[in-house]
Amino acid sequence: VFSFNKSEGARFTGIAFRWYEGLFTHSGELWMSLLYSGIVALASALISTVLGTLAAIGISWYKFFGRDYIKSISFLPMVLPEVIMGVSLLIFLSGIHMNLGLGTIIIAHATFCLPFAYLMVSSRVDEFDYSIIEASHDLGASEGQTLTKVIIPAIMPGITSGFMMSITLSIEDFVITSLVNGNVETLPIFVYNMIRHGVSPVINALSFVLILLICLIAVLLRKGLKSFAAAH
Repeated sequence: VFSFNKSEGARFTGIAFRWYEGLFTHSGELWMSLLYSGIVALASALISTVLGTLAAIGISWYKFFGRDYIKSISFLPMVLPEVIMGVSLLIFLSGIHMNLGLGTIIIAHATFCLPFAYLMVSSRVDEFDYSIIEASHDLGASEGQTLTKVIIPAIMPGITSGFMMSITLSIEDFVITSLVNGNVETLPIFVYNMIRHGVSPVINALSFVLILLICLIAVLLRKGLKSFAAAH
């Protein structure tokens, strides 16, 4: 509601679109921070979802040395405070002499989001009927064909949930990002820096635009999953 407020104060004094005009015409730094957040979110979500999917399949259906240890330790990023995660990653990245920037943020976010993606996919894998895989092998399918034509379509809802969860966690993260970002300002860091000088109502407009965008993506994603399920 206050994104349409005519004034900057906490009182609603009338309807105006001045903050949307400011959002789309005069907020270069804000859009740059949003672009950085989008790049980091998509890249880290893709990495964490791919690794989480492979981990869920491997840990659930294959037996190997250290399986239980890997399964237990994979949940550490979920239970550790973010500041410990951030400091640990900073020490590691500094130890390998990696310059802080967009790449280090992606690595940090992928590390943080990986257990969430793994949890989403593994819950779907655990419900999977393994006899379908045996049937595909009996019909002459290779491991690769079984993975791409049988397993992936069946667990796609879990993969999609893990991907969307990773994007959400990445976009909203501030603590870890602030420790490994270098000079790159993602959206949470930009908003934090703005708060110290007073928040512009342009943020209200941006928030409303993001809410609409997320609702649109959710609707399209649901339709896409229904179409995908019908096709397979």
